[in-house]
Amino acid sequence: MSAITSNRLDSTARLTELRKLMEQHNVDVYIIPSEDSHQSEYIAPVDARREYICGFTGSAGCAIVTATKAALSTDGRYFLQAEQQIDSNWELLKQGLPEVPTWQEWALREAEGGKNVGVDASLISTAQAKSFSEKLKARKGGQFIGMDVNLVDQIWTDQPERPKEALRVLEYKFSGKAFHDKLEDIRKEIEKNKGSGLIVSMLDEIAWLFNLRGNDIPYNPVFFSYAFITTDKVYLYVDSEKITEKVREHLGDTVEIKPYGAVFEDLKSHAESLTITDEKKVLVTSRASWAMTKAIGDDKFKTIKAPIEAAKAVKNDIEIEGMRQAHIRDGVAQIKYFAWLEKVLNNGEYYDEITAADKLEQFRKEQENFVGLSFPTISSAGPNGAIIHYEPEIGSCAPVRKDQIYLCDSGAQFLDGTTDSTRTLHYGTPTDEERRSYTLVLKGHIGVARAVFPKGSSGFILDILAREHLWRRGLDYRHGTGHGVGSFLNVHEGPIGIGTRAEYNEVPLDIGMFISNEPGYYEDGQYGIRIESVVLVSESKTPFNFGGKKYYGFETVTMVPMCRKLIDSSLLDQDEINWLNNYHSEVLAKTSNFVKDDEYSFEWLKRETAPI
Repeated sequence: MSAITSNRLDSTARLTELRKLMEQHNVDVYIIPSEDSHQSEYIAPVDARREYICGFTGSAGCAIVTATKAALSTDGRYFLQAEQQIDSNWELLKQGLPEVPTWQEWALREAEGGKNVGVDASLISTAQAKSFSEKLKARKGGQFIGMDVNLVDQIWTDQPERPKEALRVLEYKFSGKAFHDKLEDIRKEIEKNKGSGLIVSMLDEIAWLFNLRGNDIPYNPVFFSYAFITTDKVYLYVDSEKITEKVREHLGDTVEIKPYGAVFEDLKSHAESLTITDEKKVLVTSRASWAMTKAIGDDKFKTIKAPIEAAKAVKNDIEIEGMRQAHIRDGVAQIKYFAWLEKVLNNGEYYDEITAADKLEQFRKEQENFVGLSFPTISSAGPNGAIIHYEPEIGSCAPVRKDQIYLCDSGAQFLDGTTDSTRTLHYGTPTDEERRSYTLVLKGHIGVARAVFPKGSSGFILDILAREHLWRRGLDYRHGTGHGVGSFLNVHEGPIGIGTRAEYNEVPLDIGMFISNEPGYYEDGQYGIRIESVVLVSESKTPFNFGGKKYYGFETVTMVPMCRKLIDSSLLDQDEINWLNNYHSEVLAKTSNFVKDDEYSFEWLKRETAPI
């Protein structure tokens, strides 16, 4: 039994209190998104409203509550976890399965007959609100109410406080571009779109733009803030307690600091000052909240593609080299960890999923420029590996055993880069089925790593390369194949990805982008396999150049060996073997000097990277 099961929440009392408030506010269906008011994927404890009401701790999902029913919607990464965390008050909507409604469809069905639907307007984007409102009207529902109060907050008696830690300046030797230069680029976008200004609400975009980092959301070096940029002014809305003298000196006279909560009134005043003859509007992105555009006014804003998100995704030369070096150091930490784990298991010592992961963090802390982890380590033994985003808990997690597959998905924040890698290992004798499953996943991983594609291609079209060999056996996995990665920022970074989401087809992969390559396979109740490396989009040298296009490929920057015991080399073709041997040769060359004084780690590294 996994650690998650023991902490199933009894949600009855909380639902009863919430329903009383719903009745008082004339709301029949209440929506509780996962996100905060900045549409963050990962949130601060103060914003974990969906978790509070239903007990589900995964990063993706939406809760919907009516007078008599409650539903939780989530994706395939979290099916097993959600089943183990929610109680009988909740219906689980497994997104992507046949005939399972989305949370929107479920809510619309419950609202038929003139029932009102409510949501905290700051937690849903304007685009989502508009789409849902139109569908609600078509289904003969009642009003869609964008509320300025949050009903869960009103019943959450021990809600944590909002963080107020001081900000830090990210030096040029890590950022590679001064924030004044970034501002000039953004102002060109404002002028091109004939805007009066651009409001920025995404936290990682603000951190990147001003070369500042914070600590308001665990594992993500961002801080609660908004930014408003006009042709001659820059406003940063952030709690003044977070601004140190060094930060004030860094921002200088260019940026005016204003209270975090003042942004909505300021936007309203700015919009009211715009005249019809100006023909200028406030520019917002598709992630702007409904509350924000309500403050601006329906006829005073224009939605554009997020210019900062696009610029941030393409790393400059300093960021690229920083990411490479960060991944080498991170690889050293993992090599030492996996070698150490083999040694202690061979000695018959006991370590559970958490105490083992703590040792990995210790190895990372030894590395230069280490700041913290980039997400909670997914240290999962045996059946727990089949829970895609499993997080072990103290006192009830499983032991790491030699006779089971061990999946470790982990990452770190360094001043010069963000890492994310998964390696699946076996320290005993794996079964033929386990070796076959691992090798099929490895073939998909190599397929993506070796990909060559014309300029303008998106991650959407590359997804089949990761799944092809699983599909031939009638197998698959329920998560994307890749996500963008920030540079000392969020480990999940838009706008790119590899997978079947429609948005992954909207933005082409470009030189300087970092993205993960992470196919997997999960056998419920038995084991999980995932192989993840971060790759850099780079130009490929092809013998021909059809159509005058450039051709791109990937440079793998993660430097951690694959598990030799789990590889069935008879399933690999010669090109795949060549890639694997070349990769292992590179891993050995780049990491061996850092582990040569640790005899066991050095021998482990040489053994695991030896040619097949």
